[in-house]
Amino acid sequence: MKPRVCISTTLLIGFLLLITIPQLSLGDRSNAYYEAKRREMVATQIDARSVKDGRIGVKDKQVLEAMSRTLRHEFVRTHLKSRAYFDSPLPIGYDQTISQPYIVAYMTESLKLKKEHKVLEVGTGSGYQAAVLAKLVDHVYTIEIIKELSQSAKKRMKDLGYENVTVKSGDGYYGWEKHAPYDAIIVTAAPDHIPPPLVQQLKPRGVMCIPVGRQFQTQNLTLVQKTEGGSVKTKQVMWVSFVPLTRKKKQ
Repeated sequence: MKPRVCISTTLLIGFLLLITIPQLSLGDRSNAYYEAKRREMVATQIDARSVKDGRIGVKDKQVLEAMSRTLRHEFVRTHLKSRAYFDSPLPIGYDQTISQPYIVAYMTESLKLKKEHKVLEVGTGSGYQAAVLAKLVDHVYTIEIIKELSQSAKKRMKDLGYENVTVKSGDGYYGWEKHAPYDAIIVTAAPDHIPPPLVQQLKPRGVMCIPVGRQFQTQNLTLVQKTEGGSVKTKQVMWVSFVPLTRKKKQ
């Protein structure tokens, strides 16, 4: 009779292992899968971009590392997580999108950020661009006019542990004067002109990266640089396609 007890115990232990170990393995594989996809995204879509379509590849090692460590799948809708690391923008609701990874990296690199910098982002969306910036600078202030997106981004930042990102709901055209001036400003939706309040809130020697142009027409990604004396220089760097900058409706 003793052998039967041993066999039954062994089978029971084996059964328990079968129903527990695969669950842990699936979780581990999921994390490893997303990490592999991020590394692939950085290597093929961002670092080596010039090989693909003639655009300039992003080479700043700190930016590349920030892109590798930011969990883009946490900033997209659940049914789109499998496409989180694709070479394309994705819808996030309310006629808004999360930008293409390459554009996020390129715009980030163009700001020439330092650890002690304070950055303003106009157009929080789901919070992905702010999350990338947060890995590179002291503090990110980000403003989103669509209240529902602002609220969800604020919760997401808290849940993911981003303590150096402050989210506000409001009209980004006017910036966020309370915390100005900023070392850098990034705008992730396209106005038809460069908003003067944003230029005013930029520090001397500061840089702003902003898409300018109407929807369905040519938009130019533009670098705005303020000199030490306060004069402004602009440079158009590439054609882009962004959703329009939403403004608060006049009463």
